[in-house]
Amino acid sequence: MNRYCCLVLGALLAGASEIPAQAPNPLSAEVKWSYGSIKNNLLKLAEKMPAERYDFRPTPEVETFGRRVAHIADANMNVCTGLNGERKPLGAASKTSKADLVAALKESFAYCDRVFDSLTDAAAQEKVSSRLGGPFPPEATRSRLATLYNLVRHSNEMYGYMAVYLRLSGIVPPTSAPE
Repeated sequence: MNRYCCLVLGALLAGASEIPAQAPNPLSAEVKWSYGSIKNNLLKLAEKMPAERYDFRPTPEVETFGRRVAHIADANMNVCTGLNGERKPLGAASKTSKADLVAALKESFAYCDRVFDSLTDAAAQEKVSSRLGGPFPPEATRSRLATLYNLVRHSNEMYGYMAVYLRLSGIVPPTSAPE
């Protein structure tokens, strides 16, 4: 029996050494990964659309492709500067050229990169204004993590809309034609 117990204990210890270590901030690591994924997809999407198609709109009632890019850039900057306790408007809505809009999108992501990079699980639990990016819940505050996941959700929603703009322009969206 002793020999059997030693074998079982040895097998358990050998297997335990193969268990990966838990990331020090698993919640913030998850939202950072989701953010990085949609950031890359949106930048590729904005680059893929030809400059002459930035004024394209599928129907007269919807925004142009360029206006959607501006919306994402301004929303990113609003949320991320707000999380840092400041207001730094980007003004992407006033831009119309592809070059200016892609630059604004990159600037917004560069600012948000710093916010996501500094996020820890402890900071993710801090309460912030629930007015940093909609939809606005009835509560006055929500967690920093919920606010950042909302930014990711919004970006994914915009990507879905904008992928259709590319398809209608005869272009395969980045997630359907990975490089």
